[in-house]
Amino acid sequence: MNQQTIIFIGRSGSGKSTQSHLLKEILESDPRFSESGLFYIQTGDEFRKFVHSASYTSQVAEKYLNEGRRQPDFLAVWMWTHLFVEKFKNGQNVVLDGTPRSVIEAGVMDTIFDFYKLSKPFVIHIDVSRAWSVDRLKGRKRHDDLQDEVIERRLEWYETDVEPVIAHYMGNPLCNFIKINGEQTVEQVHADILKGIGLQ
Repeated sequence: MNQQTIIFIGRSGSGKSTQSHLLKEILESDPRFSESGLFYIQTGDEFRKFVHSASYTSQVAEKYLNEGRRQPDFLAVWMWTHLFVEKFKNGQNVVLDGTPRSVIEAGVMDTIFDFYKLSKPFVIHIDVSRAWSVDRLKGRKRHDDLQDEVIERRLEWYETDVEPVIAHYMGNPLCNFIKINGEQTVEQVHADILKGIGLQ
């Protein structure tokens, strides 16, 4: 089986992390993929780990995180590019959750695909309404989901910054763009994703 490259994009609370973890488990256990190994990045988790480090940059990033602001492009790009440089191995399957979050990031990511000669990526857009997203964020009761104004700020930059990324990928011959209805059960969304990428 050829190397797989899969990107998850969607609003906060759309279930990206849940679905990327489910796919991660398949790629790690299915003998068609497991021998190649898996390179997996969940950018939200990477940022939450980073802000607990001792640098001045991490202190500023923590303020951004707590205020629901999008991290600046230079830091967002560094958050995943340094992991590619340090840890990616030839032939590994790639699953990216929560990036790119801007057109600038998407452009940098395109150069990653070319440099490593990765397979034509599947871009999975888990589509949910703003109201659905708010309900999910409040329901999970995570520290950075507790304040209404923080949630609203995150949803606002999704619309101004991430939706242009989705437009960048839709109809793009360099990727396989798949739109998934995220307002279903976890199992239904998972089944639709597997069907979309040809694993079911």
